[in-house]
Amino acid sequence: MTSITSASLPLLQLQSSLKRKPCNLKSSTTMRRFTTKASASETTSAAAPAPEPSKLPMRKIPGDYGLPFIGPIKDRLDFFYNQGRDNFFQSRAQKYNSTVFRANMPPGPFIASNPNVIVLLDAKSFPVLFDVSKVEKRDVFTGTFMPSTQLTGGYRILSYLDPSEPRHEQLKRLLFFLLKSRSSHVIPEFHSSYTTLFETLENELAKEGKASFQTANDQAAFNFLARALYGTNPSDTNLGRDGPSIIQTWLLFQLGPIMTLGLPKFLEDPTLHTFRIPPFLIKKDYKRLYDFFYESSGFALDEAVRLGVPREEACHNLLFATCFNSFGGMKIFFPTILKWVGRAGVKLHARLAEEVRAAVKSNGGKVTMASMEEMPLMKSVVYEAFRIEPPVPLQYGRAKKELVIESHENAFVVKEGEMLFGFQPFATKDPKIFENAEEFVADRFVGEGEKLLKHVLWSNGPETEGPTLGNKQCAGKDFVVLFSRLLVVEFFLHYDSFDVQVGNSSLGSSLTFTSLKKASY
Repeated sequence: MTSITSASLPLLQLQSSLKRKPCNLKSSTTMRRFTTKASASETTSAAAPAPEPSKLPMRKIPGDYGLPFIGPIKDRLDFFYNQGRDNFFQSRAQKYNSTVFRANMPPGPFIASNPNVIVLLDAKSFPVLFDVSKVEKRDVFTGTFMPSTQLTGGYRILSYLDPSEPRHEQLKRLLFFLLKSRSSHVIPEFHSSYTTLFETLENELAKEGKASFQTANDQAAFNFLARALYGTNPSDTNLGRDGPSIIQTWLLFQLGPIMTLGLPKFLEDPTLHTFRIPPFLIKKDYKRLYDFFYESSGFALDEAVRLGVPREEACHNLLFATCFNSFGGMKIFFPTILKWVGRAGVKLHARLAEEVRAAVKSNGGKVTMASMEEMPLMKSVVYEAFRIEPPVPLQYGRAKKELVIESHENAFVVKEGEMLFGFQPFATKDPKIFENAEEFVADRFVGEGEKLLKHVLWSNGPETEGPTLGNKQCAGKDFVVLFSRLLVVEFFLHYDSFDVQVGNSSLGSSLTFTSLKKASY
């Protein structure tokens, strides 16, 4: 099996240390059909049964929040600057001898009123965050703070709604309608947009000796989404080619408090993490995006009205789902896939090229859903990229009632109202679940390996479950998987192999191609 070592700190060392140290104990799942069977009311109308007593030793949740104001700022500085994200969690887990502990999560003062969370780092405790009978998902999409609704037209967008709220079901139905009605356009529009991207990369590589993936991918991703989902070419509208740059600035206004731009600490921390960037600074550009979506999505807005959602509110939700969820995901995850595949080397490239081309040839020379089902290695590579570096690393949920949660070693009592936080990259690299968990293993999910897909967590739920009206799985989750598969398929229809240089960016990895070996067939 092809394997590459992950750059993150090894959770394996942590799990080993948990075995060695004594504890202070106290007694006392391809594109699926969207299902609409479980409505929001069905998930909340019946009282949930009391949790069964745990068979594991009970333990008080270790850790503390420090002094008010001072503790959260100290943790924030450790998270972003003094330790870095991964070491922030690793060091505390080792200190407390536990993958469940208390800490403060950024941003803290003065943006978040209560940064106190219970951290979950292992694959056993993490899934409680997906159980909407146990945790509330209201206004926790970005964590312990919520961006100003002035950035979304004055509305709380679907991502911030709990399934118990009636509007959640209406808006999710709208997104299901959009995706279903435009599904036949996805494959051809992806081919068109990313063929243009490949031509751009080749021209830049020939001229400069290297080619940056970021800007070209941003333009291709936005063009693809606009054409596939709304039948509109942005270049033919007043928006022109400005969509990606506007979206990137808009994302900064929302995610700035929990991200770093690599600026000096004394400058970045007060600018991004202590005070909110005033929303009025992006108002004019956001209006340009809104106008584009309003003019392009008439058929979807008509359906929204039929569902009981005003056109304006629906448009802001369509914009968010397309620009934040979909475009943001492609901006972060597409470089991630190519980074890991690039690092794996020419042997994996040759296997992927052979598999992709054979499957396409046997299906009439066209990329289809059927042909992609005949590419087990390609599918495994995409799932492995989701596992080793999930595009959504942070998950939150507030306990609806007193809970007992379990790690591999202990059980813990969580009080009603406490905020649970899961760091997904550690949960998906749990060595008690995955062999060689810190390595990129290209064929990990081939054959019997498919049984491990229930532990691939990246979209408010496991890969083996799909979005419903009653859960918080992203409505377009299966489409994101499809887009990612198409990237690998189209890439290896065009090229035999490639070399990349990998760097860091504020949102994921940055890629620079240093060679592209065109397909030899």
